[in-house]
Amino acid sequence: MNTQNWFKIFPARTSPHDAAIRRLALPALGALAAEPLYVLIDTAIVGHLGTQALAGLAIAGIVLTGAYGIFNFLAYSTTALVARRIGSGDRRGAAELGVDGAAVAVAIGGTLMVVGIVAAELIVEAMGASKSVQPYALEYLRISLLGAPAMLFMLAGSGYQRGRQDTRSTLVIAVAANLINLALEIIFVYGLDGGVGGSAWGTVVAQWVAAGAFAVLLFRSVRATGARARPQWAGMRQTLVVGGPLIVRTGALLIVFVGTTSLTARISDTAVAAYQIAFQIFLLLALAVDAIAIAAQALVGNFLGGNDPTAARAAGRRMIEWGILVGLVIAVVLAIFRYDLADIFTNDQTTSDLAAQMILVVALLQPLNAIVFVLDGILIGAGDQRFLALAMIIATIGVWTPAVLIITEIGGGPLALWGAVALFIGARSVGLGWRFRSQAWAIGGAKRS
Repeated sequence: MNTQNWFKIFPARTSPHDAAIRRLALPALGALAAEPLYVLIDTAIVGHLGTQALAGLAIAGIVLTGAYGIFNFLAYSTTALVARRIGSGDRRGAAELGVDGAAVAVAIGGTLMVVGIVAAELIVEAMGASKSVQPYALEYLRISLLGAPAMLFMLAGSGYQRGRQDTRSTLVIAVAANLINLALEIIFVYGLDGGVGGSAWGTVVAQWVAAGAFAVLLFRSVRATGARARPQWAGMRQTLVVGGPLIVRTGALLIVFVGTTSLTARISDTAVAAYQIAFQIFLLLALAVDAIAIAAQALVGNFLGGNDPTAARAAGRRMIEWGILVGLVIAVVLAIFRYDLADIFTNDQTTSDLAAQMILVVALLQPLNAIVFVLDGILIGAGDQRFLALAMIIATIGVWTPAVLIITEIGGGPLALWGAVALFIGARSVGLGWRFRSQAWAIGGAKRS
């Protein structure tokens, strides 16, 4: 391949959008990593308490990831709506959308906390946890759900800040919260011998501190713009309507990850413990390209709000280039250090060896995953949620489901289940890539017509 063609694939040349992408994406990485980092820190600490404890965390962790993930529209829809208002010059309207989104988050978070605690035992049993693992999963899940209102408020708050083109504040809050979480977990687990429950309590406290910080930022915006401080049903309804297709999209995605965890748990405790390590690394590293996707949401929404579809398309192409490059770098680093990474999270050699094999699969998926994440961000920023939901349903029902049915029928192991995930990601890349090339998503205006 000659140098000219190489530059056509990788972002070595300059672009007028590079500065804005870096300004938004780099700080966004820290904020996006908040919840996976909470669980990753928990994984590193709990992993040294034993295989059953780690397996229990795996069960509870994926349930929490699913519960919070299904409502990530609070961040994504708020980002897109606010970015369009900012692009059109309506900062007061943007602040009011932030208030309405926060109100929706608190209402859903409180409901999730109550329902989740009551149904915790049924949830853990449905996930296929063994009798020796269930007590650990129940303890971690019930305590962690006390942070649900705070976690969802954080999603809405971070979405508002991203829409305002401010990802630095979310970075500061995320770093501070995770430092608090790490310190408290060391104290609760090792200093006070709190076990799995001590790990969960450290996370809950950190989540409420972060939620308080986002509340302060929102209040300052309301005061500066003269926006109303009380939520209104019309604005809350707009958040829910825009978020509806995103719930379907995210729900289908979570079926894949929760289903894979549940099937792995039925293989053995060692298999699900290894899966927990690989999956949390997958989530954390995926955020490196999801940070670019967040920049895509903010920039595309802003350009389309200012009636500039040409700039939105150009910025989108540029972010896809950056995503591929970042994905390749992550893949190489992860493949080289997979055994070292696995050893960090467990003392059990069998679990570590299996986790290292899974991490290699995760590494190979990173470039393709990068394309999917960035395209997701572009279409969310454009308000093209309905297509995203449809594409996700097709990939889940048409590709992943048949794959896992075949794997289960022939008695395939945990690595085969990761193969089904790879097919799912590939199917998504085809659908989203087609949509981006069609340019039907690039509709300008303060509101998507």
